[in-house]
Amino acid sequence: MEGTEPVIIGVPKEIKQDEYRVAAAPSGVEALCAAGHEVLIQRGAGAGSGIANEAYQAVGAEIVEEAESVWSRADMVLKVKEPLPEEIPHFREGLLLFSFLHLAANHDLVEALARVRVDAVAYETIRLPDGTFPLLAPMSEIAGRMAIQEGAKYLEVPEGGRGVLLAGVPGVEAGTVVILGGGSVGKNAAKVAVGMGANVILIDIDHRQLSYLDDVFGGRLKTLASSAFNIRETVAQADLLVGGCTSPGPGRRCWFPPNGSTG
Repeated sequence: MEGTEPVIIGVPKEIKQDEYRVAAAPSGVEALCAAGHEVLIQRGAGAGSGIANEAYQAVGAEIVEEAESVWSRADMVLKVKEPLPEEIPHFREGLLLFSFLHLAANHDLVEALARVRVDAVAYETIRLPDGTFPLLAPMSEIAGRMAIQEGAKYLEVPEGGRGVLLAGVPGVEAGTVVILGGGSVGKNAAKVAVGMGANVILIDIDHRQLSYLDDVFGGRLKTLASSAFNIRETVAQADLLVGGCTSPGPGRRCWFPPNGSTG
């Protein structure tokens, strides 16, 4: 934001259940303050990410007690998750909002943003000329790695699973992980699953991506071209299934039958 008029940037504490992220780290706040902008951080906004209020103050931010003050004073609000119904009353015309919004599944939020004339930018729609999504990619990387970690947990009998150990043990075959899509989610899921010693099958529509992943993993995972037959056959073998497709829209990473069924 260098070369622009100074603005007031607000970071409220996330209120969605089980959301521990914060929209700005001290490093980013320091850069904004150095560029002449004023940054407001709601007290405790970084607590879930292990960032103390003092860390923000040390780089020039002002700690604000209430969310209302952040929303009302800021020209621009940075969030992680989409505003919840209790945050909509904070909307006002001309406010610039940056956040993951996922508007396709939230008609009420679309109406609220349009009615009040908020200038909203969804992180997940920011796309570079090469077709990549720089703000979505890090979240996809985390999702892919967490998918295997969480899936392995729920394969345990105490969690309702069948008692499958993905890594296997001597004399017992390792578990099978099937990954649909070889983009950011699929590639990162494969890293963890292969590292655990699972049998990994990855399906993608793009042969170039399959060749790349085959080279990267040195043959330690099985790659298949996406088709109704391959999806049907491999899903039937899976102990853990990971969905890593972006669908619908450009950049789709795997093929589904027209009726959405895998048979």
